[in-house]
Amino acid sequence: MYTGKRHLFFDLDHTLWDFDKNAEETLNELFISYKFVDLGISSADLFIETYTRNNQRVWALYHNGKIDKTELRRARFADTFQELGLSPTLFPSSFETDYLRLCPHKTNLFPGVHETLSYLKEKYVLHLISNGFKDAAEIKVIKTDIKKYFSQIIISEDVGVHKPHPDIYHYSLTAAKASKEESVMIGDSIEADIRGAQAFGLDAIYFNPNGLEEPIDVKRSISALTELKLLF
Repeated sequence: MYTGKRHLFFDLDHTLWDFDKNAEETLNELFISYKFVDLGISSADLFIETYTRNNQRVWALYHNGKIDKTELRRARFADTFQELGLSPTLFPSSFETDYLRLCPHKTNLFPGVHETLSYLKEKYVLHLISNGFKDAAEIKVIKTDIKKYFSQIIISEDVGVHKPHPDIYHYSLTAAKASKEESVMIGDSIEADIRGAQAFGLDAIYFNPNGLEEPIDVKRSISALTELKLLF
């Protein structure tokens, strides 16, 4: 199926870098140090569950250009406090600063990342396309030692548009000197990675480690990154 492919483009967060696990570790630490129990939040689990839901919602808005970086960072925690019955004004601004400082240094990757990327690098040119924030993404790829696998690391902040916008795919292929026919996008987001890539004319592979129900327009999916060694 993938005969003639030369360039593989990977998403970062939720595909290689285990965002949920790294965020959970960071939020647990900060929940304790900021004594959120004293504010009336019964447990770190409740706080993290509520935050995760709000974070996913505002990131979807950010991906689609409906809010900017500043509003994303403000809303994900302010809305969490409000949903938990607390005034957003009670949320300490330094919490966000500490979260942004600590979380990118976490090094949890999905199983098989190094094994798979090392294997693929011997046969293909690998690239990274991330909608994440530039400063955080740079720390993540260095701390996890995955930067060495990629010929280029493309951050949406630098390009000026986010996946699924076709311009970021055009930019990425131009920078890679790659054609659509010889390229594949691999990521966890149906909208940003899969539909965005397919609309641009790329083959795309959906990374679905949690076994979520897949829309009919998903043409190929994997539940573990090591499955890529069987496809390429």
